[in-house]
Amino acid sequence: MKHIETIAVIGAGTMGHGIAETFAIHGHDVRVYDPDPAMREKALSAIRSELGLLVETGQVAAADVEGILGRISYAGELETAVAAADFVIEAIPEDITLKRALFANLDQFCAPGTILASNTSSLDLQEMIVDLPQARQADCMICHWYNPAHLVPLVELSDFGGTAAAQLERVEALLQSCGKKTIRVLRNLPGLIANRIQQGIAREVFALIEAGAASPEDIDNALKYGPAFRYATTGQLEIADFGGIDIWCAVGDNLLPQISAAQEANDLLRRKIAENKLGLKTGEGFFHYGEGRSVEVRATSTSD
Repeated sequence: MKHIETIAVIGAGTMGHGIAETFAIHGHDVRVYDPDPAMREKALSAIRSELGLLVETGQVAAADVEGILGRISYAGELETAVAAADFVIEAIPEDITLKRALFANLDQFCAPGTILASNTSSLDLQEMIVDLPQARQADCMICHWYNPAHLVPLVELSDFGGTAAAQLERVEALLQSCGKKTIRVLRNLPGLIANRIQQGIAREVFALIEAGAASPEDIDNALKYGPAFRYATTGQLEIADFGGIDIWCAVGDNLLPQISAAQEANDLLRRKIAENKLGLKTGEGFFHYGEGRSVEVRATSTSD
């Protein structure tokens, strides 16, 4: 199996820069494409800052920082960024029209056999690549990372449709060499696996807030120090085995009729949006974020 050597990342935003950073930390040369010079500068600044936090927590040696930064180059032209790349992953906005046009351009600029991946978790792979020749479609896949990409181990890989098994194995080997935990998604489901699980939890959390069942702090603590504490080392199916499937069945019959079955986002979120309480980005969401609190939260969320 031929190893992936040259990597290109399309989009220098939140996910794109984190993906590039991960590959560079693990010794790979990466070219990042973004047409906006300001975004390229912002990505460089963000990566430098995140590497500083990794140095503080002992995950990266201070002496390695400049070398890592030196392995990332930036391009304002797509053709330049993807030239001779073995693996291209896009992290542009979740817009099917934009992604379809991008894949059409990648088909023109990339050599045969180049793996073309999307970081999407909400859009259909076949819709993105519908205009590509069949041979090229076999080199396309979903490769969904979690934010922050340089910290969260999970990457979901599409093992459905027409992706060639050999190409999937190449990407899996690359990611695992970078310390990632890969899972294969066997069915073409909106949201893949992890986002669907997360939305199930979020639906009930928002419903509990709206019902006034507990304060935002206590609801988050109930999750962090209860189920999430256990989930860090034990999966839900293991938990069911340990507790007894008969017990889980009985509790489910009793409790599930009382739990939210909403089929759309909670109106509480829409009210927050109308009030411009969008969370950290606006200084207030479910919690308040002054300047000091904002810096603290950002540091904690990228060093845990």
